[in-house]
Formats: sequence, structure tokens, C-alpha cells
Amino acid sequence: MIAGEAPGLTVRQLRPFVPARDFSVSQKFYSALGFEVHPLGEGLAEIRLEQHAFLLQNYYVEQWAANFMMHVLVDDLQRWWWHIKELDLSSHFDVQAPSPPKLESWGLNVAYVSDPSGVLWHFAETPSKPIR
Repeated sequence: MIAGEAPGLTVRQLRPFVPARDFSVSQKFYSALGFEVHPLGEGLAEIRLEQHAFLLQNYYVEQWAANFMMHVLVDDLQRWWWHIKELDLSSHFDVQAPSPPKLESWGLNVAYVSDPSGVLWHFAETPSKPIR
């Protein structure tokens, strides 16, 4: 069988489990960013942005969280950056200050945001216009 040719094997969703050091604070953080928070039971919530989602879990291992990254490809990184800057996340959530967009050597413009558990988010855009 050739990769990608698995008859009948379909995927409806792919949702990673993201760690939370403080489950309540993490839910508020993602809500502030614009995600919808849907509790699924004790210690588990679906965090959704449009048709995309991940599962926030009330579980934390520092070494795992410090090496965990999420990648979000967006159409308008500048608009996302203005939104992120306005939130003043470092003051409200005691997180590292977000890094402004820059062109990375691997070809995308990327702004970096750390969540309250240390998970690093890459908000990225394919370059078609210069970053302002």
C-alpha cells in the first residue's frame, strides 16, 4: 500500500492534548486570545477556533510543556499581531512577552506567543507582503 492510499481510513478530527499548569488560568488565556472554551468534563476542555481545536488537559510536566509547540497558519499575521499586542498577555497572565513577527529562515513570517504553561505558539503567515 502506498502512503496516503488507505481505503476506508478517514479522519474526522485531529486534536492534540495540550498541557495546563493551572487549568483555569489557561482557559482564560485562550479565551482572551479569541478561542472558544468548551468544558468536556473534569480536567479536560476543547479549545476551538473556527473549525480547528485542541484538547486542554489539567495535566502538566514542565519538561514536556517547555518543548511543546503549536503552529497556527493564518492569512493576516499583522492583524493577529495587533490583536495579540492589545491583549497585553504578559501583564494579565504572567507570561513571556510575545515576540513580534519576523521572517524565519524556514520561509514563514512568525510571531511567537507563550501560554501560561510554557507552550510556545507560532502564529505564522506565508510571506506575500513585508511585515510592518
